[in-house]
Amino acid sequence: MSVKVNSVSRLYGTQKALSDVSFEIFSGQVVGFLGPNGAGKSTMMKIITCFLPPTSGSVQVNGFDTLEDSIEVRKGVGYLPEHNPLYLDMYVMEYLSFIAGLHMPSSRIKKRVEEMIAMTGLEIERKKKIGALSKGYRQRVGLAQALIHDPGVLILDEPTSGLDPTQLAEIRSLIKNIGKEKTVILSTHIMQEVEAICNRVIIISKGIIRADDTTSALQQRMSGEKVLLVEFDKAVSEDSLRRIPGVTAVLKLDETRWKLKAASITDIRGDVFRYAVENGLVVLNQQQESQSLEEIFQQITAPN
Repeated sequence: MSVKVNSVSRLYGTQKALSDVSFEIFSGQVVGFLGPNGAGKSTMMKIITCFLPPTSGSVQVNGFDTLEDSIEVRKGVGYLPEHNPLYLDMYVMEYLSFIAGLHMPSSRIKKRVEEMIAMTGLEIERKKKIGALSKGYRQRVGLAQALIHDPGVLILDEPTSGLDPTQLAEIRSLIKNIGKEKTVILSTHIMQEVEAICNRVIIISKGIIRADDTTSALQQRMSGEKVLLVEFDKAVSEDSLRRIPGVTAVLKLDETRWKLKAASITDIRGDVFRYAVENGLVVLNQQQESQSLEEIFQQITAPN
């Protein structure tokens, strides 16, 4: 176990930012921490990283309590905030050497900096001033500083902001690889990023955990029906499709392409193939659609 949050609440005056929040995150997981603006995401991250104390409840990171053993917690956490605070007048190598020097003896600094530069793809920018870098490369520098002391827990707030498509793919791949050995908590508003990187999703709204599950389990639980997109080699009639066992609704896209709906617990793909064989048809395409994570997010966080 790497992060354990137990009944955490946080008040700002009379405003409750977090209300009795509990969850556990284990090593080897990349967890998407999602919520609308003002939901309590940043407050929770600040509590985990010891920037804020909880009003009540407790948080343990790698077995250390954030209130009683905050120094040990900080040693084991890497943090990349949304607004990446960097010393713009320092060179990349200089800055990373400075950060490494805060965590380790001088004999280890050079080797560790070289490892971070290679890992985050900063080779061609290593001799530049940070202020001269593009936003994407500044994000890489921020990621390198968060990883340089080899923390067990990595907290990333909007880590791919400002990256071009190539950089985006590279950083996503890097985060997934890091998540095989470490605990990664990723906050983002980009749902495609969560689907591409995360193997678990925690959704918070108004300071309360609304959902905590894998992406696939959430999609299955939140969807009341299955939708199957089918394309045949010939035109078919709507009435004949409605007679397929399990089909609850039929939507015509064109003469050969149809959307067939069924209850969420029903798999009609085999029945569709049997229908095609019995009617001398060829199934050119059959694709089961699932509710997108963005639709699930909107459904869960919608105002009551």
